[in-house]
Amino acid sequence: METLTAIFSAINGVVWGPLMLILLLGVGLYLQIGLKLMPIRKLGTGFKLMWQGRDAKPAPGEAKKTEEEGEISPFNALMTALSATIGTGNIAGVATAIALGGPGAVFWMWITALVGMATKFAEAVLAVRFRETDSTGYHVGGPMFYIKNGLGRKWLWLGGAFAFFGAVAAFGIGNTVQSNSVADALDSTFGIPHWLTGVVIMVLAGAVILGGIKRIAKVAGKLVPIMGIAYVVAGLLVLAVNAGQIGEAFGLIFYYAFNPVAAAGGFAGAAVMAAIRFGVARGIFSNEAGLGSAPIAHAAAKTRNPVRQGLIAMLGTFIDTIIVCTITALVILTSTVWVQGEQGASLTALSFDAALPGWGNQIVSLALAVFAFTTILGWSFYGEKCFQFLFGTRSIMLYRVLFVLAIPLGAMANLGLIWLMADTFNAMMAIPNLIALALLSPVVFKVTRDYFDGKEVLPGEDLDHDTRS
Repeated sequence: METLTAIFSAINGVVWGPLMLILLLGVGLYLQIGLKLMPIRKLGTGFKLMWQGRDAKPAPGEAKKTEEEGEISPFNALMTALSATIGTGNIAGVATAIALGGPGAVFWMWITALVGMATKFAEAVLAVRFRETDSTGYHVGGPMFYIKNGLGRKWLWLGGAFAFFGAVAAFGIGNTVQSNSVADALDSTFGIPHWLTGVVIMVLAGAVILGGIKRIAKVAGKLVPIMGIAYVVAGLLVLAVNAGQIGEAFGLIFYYAFNPVAAAGGFAGAAVMAAIRFGVARGIFSNEAGLGSAPIAHAAAKTRNPVRQGLIAMLGTFIDTIIVCTITALVILTSTVWVQGEQGASLTALSFDAALPGWGNQIVSLALAVFAFTTILGWSFYGEKCFQFLFGTRSIMLYRVLFVLAIPLGAMANLGLIWLMADTFNAMMAIPNLIALALLSPVVFKVTRDYFDGKEVLPGEDLDHDTRS
């Protein structure tokens, strides 16, 4: 175990080094500028399209054929993506960022989200634009397909690399990390053994996962809105109790984003670079912008227009980080228990409990359980599609079974090593995807420009910018 930890620590230090931070923020900023801040300017349009996309009805003037071009509604595609993004990162990840990087880490999470909206938009546009239909008639897409079909056969190795890292990473970020965090929370709060939590999650998740994307999307479409709203309401109750400290909390976030924070109490102190590193890393862990995971879900949406789905997809980053993560961060910083040396979900639980004695800890534990459950569902689909890209359609059921069986193992494993491995494979997924986004950015810009100029480019039509040569 110590050897594995040392190996992954060394790899993690490289893949999450300054180059990765520059690549993540740089590509996102480049896309945001290239799109002329459209993802921020059109945020209201995105929410409107999301609401209209609940039943996958064609927009006015759009061909009725739209209804036949995917498996799940645009709304459920977003909910499936959100089911994978709203998870332990929103509870444990935010707390870890603050514990290791100080309050300033929250500012860098926001920056990651604002540029990440452009990244998520571009990912979904390319996913729909270059998706395929597999041998069973289902639409499949994501970075491996927009690399293959957008960049050409000579880049196929890059798509294969993403698929490999994605298939493996799903067992970390989308499976064992989730079951372990839930098991730990339920054990400390309710005294439920780790193994029992693992088995229960395995049975419940297995019943959904083995039914494929339609069943996953159906469950996500119901659970995600309920759990998201309930958590935000609970957070707002805490902030109402701590209303007098909200202004100071924002002050801490902005001041320590550019200044080192001194050691205090159980807090070891943090340099500005630590705030940036942990803010960006945990921000990406939470909203997944740049990882290339969410476009795999959006590729299954019932739409023939890439830009429309991109406008819906970018809401995932906004909802996850700007809304949910900010609520968690403010709850932690207004409670002041962050200086006591606690980390992860326990820090968030202590913060909730400080304002809502006897209830706060239970709220966090239950929220963590539901968040993690839906994350497992979403990531099972991501990993499955990556595995399918590598080994064909017949391999899907094998992957589903292995994924479900890993859940109880994760619940009983060492949390520190699992977090480290998940963090490392996150970065290794992001590298091929970010390269592809940069190379295919002319396609994103042209398709977007044509859409807002009234000249829609649909999948299968030729583009003036042929990036395959």
